[in-house]
Amino acid sequence: MKGPLDGVRVLEMGQLIAGPFAGKMLAEFGADVIKIEPPGTGDPLRKWRLLHEGTSVWWAVQSRNKKSVTLDLRSPEGQDVARKLIAESDVLIENFRPGTLEGWGLGWDTLQQINPGLVMLRVSGYGQTGPYRDRPGFGVVAEAMGGLRHLSGEPDRTPVRVGISIGDSLSALHGIIGILLALRHREQHGGQGQVVDVALYESVFNMMESLLPEYSLFGAIREPAGSALPGIAPSNAYRCLDGKYALIAGNGDSIFRRLMDLIGRPDLGDDPALAQNDGRVNQVARIDAAIGEWTAARPLEDVLAALNEARIPAGKIYDVADIAADPHYRARDMIVDTELPDGTPVQVPGVVPKLGATPGVISQPAPALGQHTDEVLDTLGIDHTTRDAWRSRGII
Repeated sequence: MKGPLDGVRVLEMGQLIAGPFAGKMLAEFGADVIKIEPPGTGDPLRKWRLLHEGTSVWWAVQSRNKKSVTLDLRSPEGQDVARKLIAESDVLIENFRPGTLEGWGLGWDTLQQINPGLVMLRVSGYGQTGPYRDRPGFGVVAEAMGGLRHLSGEPDRTPVRVGISIGDSLSALHGIIGILLALRHREQHGGQGQVVDVALYESVFNMMESLLPEYSLFGAIREPAGSALPGIAPSNAYRCLDGKYALIAGNGDSIFRRLMDLIGRPDLGDDPALAQNDGRVNQVARIDAAIGEWTAARPLEDVLAALNEARIPAGKIYDVADIAADPHYRARDMIVDTELPDGTPVQVPGVVPKLGATPGVISQPAPALGQHTDEVLDTLGIDHTTRDAWRSRGII
């Protein structure tokens, strides 16, 4: 079965997370993704976090379905090869600091002349314009600038980091949306490509819900609230008899009434002052205390069973061991059994989103460094003698 992006060629020049995560998802849905890596070292992600036989197991997820070509983009020969590849590509992904590609003779003005239909995703910390454009930008800094870090953690404590590189991944997702929109525009309006300019901080800021209008209108600066969800009640983590926590979202009006009946507090459920969210927010401490008293008398599994029976959204806090053992993950193909290059079995996340007619697939494992260099250079008509000379000079 062909994927929805079958026939779309993507050249990925990015490293680490933001650009390559976008390339990963495009590849899962059928795009032909050629990843350019520095000769000798490759993408630094190959050495991030836990390694197996010298290579990160993260690499097995981030680079599946891609082809790896080694190419020194700082050399004139490497830049010439890049131009030839770009001339045959639909999409170029890069997440270097603004100005880097221009310094290599690979700026947008040049590339658009080579390939007028090119869609170019540019991911950077602060975007391609503005007073901060030249600053180095990593996800952790963007998460802070975008407003997320200030809201994370407990009140009056040091703001904490979300435990993953969420700013990079959010930027990749915004980049994918931009690519698909640009490809649609190209299809409908004469084949003209365009730049998709994604800033890490803007991708985080786009998730900040009502943060800005509340400040603009009321002067309200939202503060961290730990496990609660400020302004929406009740929604919190409640300690159970066995020391574990139940996450309970009883903030729908009818859900709230069912929850109060379940915990034996119909007086709260029938109170007209608590019938809607704004009233409940004013008395959230009283409501949380009542729910907490009920959960504290019961082990987590009993709490969750009762809540599910009453059709009240609730769950436990999963660690990765819980995820790996959960039957729903398996039923949805979100845990996939695969192998590393040496045959070692490893579980990796499945593909999302779920498309009914043209689902994404894991068609090939993450490549070894430069595994497809000769295959790709063959298509460009670069002979073996030239390639041998380039290898001796570290160009490929």
